[in-house]
Amino acid sequence: MPRPMRNNGIIERYRTHMPVSDDTCIISLNEGSTPLVPARALSAAIHPKLEIHLKYEGLNPTGSFKDRGMTMAITKAVEEKYEVVMCASTGNT
Repeated sequence: MPRPMRNNGIIERYRTHMPVSDDTCIISLNEGSTPLVPARALSAAIHPKLEIHLKYEGLNPTGSFKDRGMTMAITKAVEEKYEVVMCASTGNT
């Protein structure tokens, strides 16, 4: 099974492109850097020269692609001094 790359979270990785300052306290579980996994059988079933890769987001800390967006949402909520945050979910990660 592929292993995630070690990282400091997606905000730190793309900090210069994110709405954060040097003073922003980044809230992170070190999400992101999930591997691209070759989907050889799927590729071959569609076309012999096609290469399809799937992003393995289940290796994020909570097992969900939502970790990527929620790190920024929580970081900004803390920066704005919110005391309560909620995230609606339908249970499908």
